[in-house]
Amino acid sequence: MRLLVIDDSPVDRCALVNMLQTLGHDVDECENTDNALNQIESGNYNLVFLDVVMPGQDGYKFLRSLRLNPSTAEQYVVFCSSKKTPLEVNYGLKRAGANDYLTKPVTNETVTEVLQRVNT
Repeated sequence: MRLLVIDDSPVDRCALVNMLQTLGHDVDECENTDNALNQIESGNYNLVFLDVVMPGQDGYKFLRSLRLNPSTAEQYVVFCSSKKTPLEVNYGLKRAGANDYLTKPVTNETVTEVLQRVNT
């Protein structure tokens, strides 16, 4: 699978990228949403992991803009966030339009479950 990780935290981004690469995936990374749109439009990604809390445009706003853009509206996006209350998870899935939601720190098991859902 071809994957993109968007996270402003170098530690969190590196950990997820390494985990995904160890699982055998082709992974690109981006540290902010400003550069991410161009990557998504030209990258043909199977899945995008997106942090919620980022400087500038947060993950919620970024995802809503993806959903409004015909060329990116169907992109499979998984929030990967430290925000973990039921209200925040529900907002990410129902209001912002994420396909899935993982809370940090992510594990091999939770990431593998998401990847399996994408493949089915």
